[in-house]
Amino acid sequence: MEKSISMAPLFLVLAVLFPLAMAAHDYGQALSKSILFFEAQRSGYLPSSQRVQWRGNSGLSDGKLNGVDLVGGYYDAGDNVKFGLPMAFTITMMSWSVIEYGGQMGGSGELGHAIDAIKWGTDYLIKAHPQPYVLYGEVGDGNTDHYCWQRPEDMTTSRAAYRIDPSRPGSDLAGETAAAMAAASIVFRRYNPSYSAVLLRHAHQLFEFADKYRGKYDNSITVAQKYYRSVSGYADELLWGAAWLYKATNDPYYLNYLGNNGDSLGGTGWAMTEFGWDVKYAGVQTLVAKFLMAGKGGRYTSVFEGYKEKAEFYMCACLGKGTRNVQRTPGGLLFRQRWNNMQFVTSASFLLTVYSDYLSSAGQSLKCASGYVSPNELLSFAKSQVDYILGDNPRATSYMVGYGNNYPRQVHHRASSIVSFKVNPSFVTCRGGYATWYNRKGSDPNLLTGATVGGPDAYDNFADERDNYEQTEPATYNNAPLMGLLARLHGGHSGYNQLLPVELPALKPNNMTPKVAVNPSSATTNPIFITQKLTASWVENGVTYYRYSTTITNKSSKNVENLKLNISKLYGPIWGLTKAGDSYLFPSWISNLAAGRSMEFVYIHSSSPAEVSVSSYTLV
Repeated sequence: MEKSISMAPLFLVLAVLFPLAMAAHDYGQALSKSILFFEAQRSGYLPSSQRVQWRGNSGLSDGKLNGVDLVGGYYDAGDNVKFGLPMAFTITMMSWSVIEYGGQMGGSGELGHAIDAIKWGTDYLIKAHPQPYVLYGEVGDGNTDHYCWQRPEDMTTSRAAYRIDPSRPGSDLAGETAAAMAAASIVFRRYNPSYSAVLLRHAHQLFEFADKYRGKYDNSITVAQKYYRSVSGYADELLWGAAWLYKATNDPYYLNYLGNNGDSLGGTGWAMTEFGWDVKYAGVQTLVAKFLMAGKGGRYTSVFEGYKEKAEFYMCACLGKGTRNVQRTPGGLLFRQRWNNMQFVTSASFLLTVYSDYLSSAGQSLKCASGYVSPNELLSFAKSQVDYILGDNPRATSYMVGYGNNYPRQVHHRASSIVSFKVNPSFVTCRGGYATWYNRKGSDPNLLTGATVGGPDAYDNFADERDNYEQTEPATYNNAPLMGLLARLHGGHSGYNQLLPVELPALKPNNMTPKVAVNPSSATTNPIFITQKLTASWVENGVTYYRYSTTITNKSSKNVENLKLNISKLYGPIWGLTKAGDSYLFPSWISNLAAGRSMEFVYIHSSSPAEVSVSSYTLV
């Protein structure tokens, strides 16, 4: 706070030069862009609905060395590593954004895109959890990755996969992934009930894994320590996972867990001034306060009051009305650290916004050390933080790429800083990328639309330079809570109660990912026959697994090309096909299926046979 006071005279001058009272922002446009950013972060086979056209397929052998399919998911920031802890937190916060403000997203036409963004993450998390007590938490490693500057489509760095299991536990990673699965299951309950059930089953298993085999994940996956060290430990993720599982199931087991472990795991003890991918306490405390306001405290009411007290400590600290307040820049931005400070701004603003709506729904106010605060004051402060991000700041800079006229042009991001392979397919070497592209002073050849970068320093200063990674690198967990904030600010709020069960709107047809139509050249009668058979079964850790062989036969007199299969109710790894979005294609070694010929693929899961059908094909 001393820095803020000493800078006050300078801020008065800056306020004159760059008045903060600027034109109202287009929150709907910002929302669209914030969701689009996730498409630029996709790993794996990109779907036909991909809108960020300068990206291509990448990481297609992920997991192969470990005998598991880990293709897909998200790159966390400007590098090409898939880190499980921040990815899972991103999915949790995207899901929370939709749970609270899906109605507003539906009104803006963005709900379908938001759901697609969540599913891209949960599809990967399902793959990363092939057995109840096994979870893959990283693909690639930061050391070799950071030595190179390459497009994801070109990367030659290690794609080793790292896992946790009973002998190498990771309660924080498993607990956060359980939270992500549980939160996403609420989103998909209306739109895809069978998928929602799959997510919930994984969430239950992961929470049990996290609680039964306790330990910090970065002691097991040591390559993560330099990049995503779990400083807060795992107690907060155990409570976080339990809170989301209770919200998803209303199962009293999880409510009891929160009540019985609130003191021992810190839910009622830790008074925080930050919330993010590592420290979840303020998020847990906000959720439990919601349960309390909704009348679900029961015999744990006094314990939940302790959670609520700590949630309100956090809110007051952000508002600057508590006993230990969060620092702000002279321009008014919450400031915690110089490296990607914006992650704490968007997460804090999201919690302030939902808490404002919870208080309004319950007819309550916030009590801070300086007095009572109305719910609207929390929302107004959150709005001021969003407005700062979008350009209402002393530099008049938008920290969301592609929004406004003055935004970062030299983003610390490998894919956007190197010309698209679709424009120039020449291979970019590991070190050559640094020489040719990283050190280049011009604007990025690809616009990383919607990316929220690290942001300014403690004095509102910002240098738009690619090597200034502390300020110009974006991250998925910056954008995830921003989705909900922007939807809330764009859609307004009236006529519903945030303490009631979630009711998401119906998806409009134009919001949904386009389905591939059967090619007109196809025969009117489907000549492709599908047969499945059980070839093996075994029991592991009390679970029965089945191996199925599926045969695709072309009974026409022509060759089949461009075959696309739809496979639903698949809960395990698959071999012999190529995944592309929601479809499965010929493997790389087959270009067509000749007349009368067959091909085979196999999969393993602990269920009855998956449902396999033909989406489209061409007869040539």
